[in-house]
Amino acid sequence: MKRLSYRKLGLLSALYFVQGMPYGFQTTALAVYLRTQGVSLMVISSIGLLALPWMGKALWSPLVDRYGSERLGRRKSWILPMQAGLAASCAAAAFVPVPGALWLLLGLVFLMNFFAATQDIAVDGLAVDLLEPHELGWGNTAQVVGYKAGMLTSGGLLMWMIDFVGWRGLFLAMSLLSLGVLGVAALVREPGRAAEGPEGERVSWSDVRARLLAALRLPGTAWMLLFIGTYKLGETLVDVLFKPFLVDVGFTPAQIGQWVGTWGLVASLLGSFAGGWLASRMPLLGALALASCLRVFPLGGEWWLALHGPTAPGVVAVTVAEHFFGGVLTTALFAFMMSRVDKRIGATHYTLLASVEVLGKSPGGPLAGLLATRLGWSYSNVFLLGTVLSVAFVALLLPLRRTQPLPEPVASPQV
Repeated sequence: MKRLSYRKLGLLSALYFVQGMPYGFQTTALAVYLRTQGVSLMVISSIGLLALPWMGKALWSPLVDRYGSERLGRRKSWILPMQAGLAASCAAAAFVPVPGALWLLLGLVFLMNFFAATQDIAVDGLAVDLLEPHELGWGNTAQVVGYKAGMLTSGGLLMWMIDFVGWRGLFLAMSLLSLGVLGVAALVREPGRAAEGPEGERVSWSDVRARLLAALRLPGTAWMLLFIGTYKLGETLVDVLFKPFLVDVGFTPAQIGQWVGTWGLVASLLGSFAGGWLASRMPLLGALALASCLRVFPLGGEWWLALHGPTAPGVVAVTVAEHFFGGVLTTALFAFMMSRVDKRIGATHYTLLASVEVLGKSPGGPLAGLLATRLGWSYSNVFLLGTVLSVAFVALLLPLRRTQPLPEPVASPQV
């Protein structure tokens, strides 16, 4: 068996870790911070807009593929300034008075997301360049686990320590962590330039467009995009209403926080590790099919609880199982996506696939709310629909067998 490069995995984990911090802070800690400062619920309910760079990053990903310093390194010439910008914006946020300068703080959080999302494009490209086929499973484990650990740190651990470090200390800790990873990234030696042609010339805009169109025209690509865009739709339908369902049936916020927010996240991280192991032990499409099938069972369990009445052990069991198998599926999917990427336009191609994944599952939440509030569907009916959709989308894996990976350019991975 070929050996893994733990230096590669450690580097990718660290880079994805700092990219997860802004989003983790925004989704968990920022709402609490703003409310303690007397900010209105209307403003707090709109802070999801600060994550727009993550949805729109595909628009500027060709720039990251096209331009880069010859001497510093094609990916590093983007990673290092974005990392520095992230550290600077975190440090600046520590000294912004709220609510007196609320819009300045929100602008800085938007910048954090912009720097992290743009760095993510370059780091995805670096991962495509670095990882060999036998490393894709564990490489995407490093991606998913690193990102989730960053979210947990900024939105959980640092917030848990807020009485000791204060809000200013939270921002400064994020800045110092970013600077630490910046120092590590500065020492990295990039692999050979996979984005150059045989004579070493830089890929032109027309070549980027032509290679992307060629990739999209491969047999089975339409089915692949459809699966990537819909594989989480049924799960999202269930997830968005499961916590309100638990509240309505009488469970306390502390119980829900422990079961879903803590045990569920730990199970998700373990599932990501299991997904990497699975993807390294069997064909990626087989790993994806197995994870997709296993994910259906806990969704069906949530429907069963809504239909027959939940118990504490039942809620814990389906929560842990859903997060675990969801982590397995996400890692297997990302490894599969990376195996289908043209390395000469790795950042652009992978970012496009990742954007389809994000945008595809976005309608699930509003759709669930519409079914429950406007159409009067019961929790059990919405959960049943989510489960049925998850079963139906497994069938999309059959046409994916016709999706062919692009030939790999010659490169010499190094770290």
